[in-house]
Amino acid sequence: MTALLKAHKITKAFPGTLALDQVEFELRPGEIHALVGENGAGKSTLMLIMAGVYQPDGGELFVEGQPVSLHDPHHAQRLGISTVFQELALAPNMSVAENVFTHTQPVNGAGLVRFEEMFEATERALAVFGIKVNPRVPLRRYSVAVQQIVEIARATQRQARALILDEPTSAIGERESERLSQVLRMLRDRGVGIIYVSHKLDEVFAIADRITVLKDGKLVGTVRTAATSQEAVVRMMVGRELDQLFPPRDGGREDTVLEVRNLSGPGYTNVSLDIRSGKVLGVFGLTGAGRTELARGIFGIEPITGGEILIFGRPVRITDPRKAMNEGIAYIPEDRKQDGLFLEMSLLDNVAAACLRALSGPIFMHGSKGEALARDAMSKLMIKARGVEQRVSSLSGGNQQKVLFAKWLARHPKVLIADEPTRGTDVGAKAEIHTLLRKLAQEGAAVVMISSELPEVLGMSDRVAVMREGRLVALLDRGQATEERVAAYALGTSGDGAAASGRTDNE
Repeated sequence: MTALLKAHKITKAFPGTLALDQVEFELRPGEIHALVGENGAGKSTLMLIMAGVYQPDGGELFVEGQPVSLHDPHHAQRLGISTVFQELALAPNMSVAENVFTHTQPVNGAGLVRFEEMFEATERALAVFGIKVNPRVPLRRYSVAVQQIVEIARATQRQARALILDEPTSAIGERESERLSQVLRMLRDRGVGIIYVSHKLDEVFAIADRITVLKDGKLVGTVRTAATSQEAVVRMMVGRELDQLFPPRDGGREDTVLEVRNLSGPGYTNVSLDIRSGKVLGVFGLTGAGRTELARGIFGIEPITGGEILIFGRPVRITDPRKAMNEGIAYIPEDRKQDGLFLEMSLLDNVAAACLRALSGPIFMHGSKGEALARDAMSKLMIKARGVEQRVSSLSGGNQQKVLFAKWLARHPKVLIADEPTRGTDVGAKAEIHTLLRKLAQEGAAVVMISSELPEVLGMSDRVAVMREGRLVALLDRGQATEERVAAYALGTSGDGAAASGRTDNE
């Protein structure tokens, strides 16, 4: 069988880094081929070469047996290769339909766009994913999850023969992920070849036919999914055994640090929660449940329309992030590149950004203090960088996430709200972030972890708050929180009177 897409002895170097070293990869018609490895393994570089973004320094690419030199992504698309990048390439101020049909709008004989036809086609394309949106409104009005589905719909409507997906479920919920899996299997059955780049091994083993593992820019091996195990793939990826997926839960002293009473705002209504020191509170819900909106309200990014916030029993009025910071609250946002980091600035500048006043003298910044802070963060969080002056955009996703943590940990927060803290990180980096969150709790911080990965919520949390349609429908202690029970509350199928009445399990 002739491969749809083949990489032969591909080599690519950047200043100071050999990103790929004679890597082999093959995508066959009608298969889902997963590409996995730790951050910095070379997955993104190989993907970008096959997408036409980078040109290799050595080796060859073949499309259906013919050698090719891809000049740019448009050239790749003309050859039937379509890519959905993790960092979405969308136009938020344009309509949903215009984003789905970028460069492929239906036109009449005079060259004018047939908008009604495009709107109807957009609705059909998105209905496959189980979501209903207004194709006429600007895309910016919808969540990151919806935007990612729009990006995938744009790629599938191009009738690509080879489809490359980079972390396709990193910003979407469980229900949308299941729908995406169904669509990908349908495309596979039609003969489309799919390259599935993901850190989520559960997804990889549920959907992939074959798995290729990269490590430090080299090919470790390619295996049939049915003939291996997650444990074996992890060993190939990290070169060691992971003793456990999640650190032990043994939080320190338990005091109520932050309390919200009947809090309401855009996307959530009448939420009451207490957040305790020494503990990790996991917040779970499907897309649109109001989890992120609640966090943004507590941190003062979005206005609160009702209810109150208390710190150590004292009512506080948080109207902007600065006031939240002054009350000892830190917030790790869901989208680190859009909302969390200054990508074109250095590691040092990013780490110092949240505590400039503490690093300032009467007139100038204390450069030595900032540098010492950044170097200490590099050491404690094991950030892999050439030095504190390295630009953050050049770091791997996992190391960028660690820089974001370092920025807020420099303030020694009383409450840390982490929204999707392991999004886009590999299994090794996930374990490090989980250990960091647990360590913060043990040192007395109150930790809120919002995650769309149910195993992560169950593995990390001392208590689990479940949200659905903007309301808190259950608050479960660790012993009460099972996968089936949490999922039932999130879906609204629990049949429990508590969910219907709004009463939570520990009231």
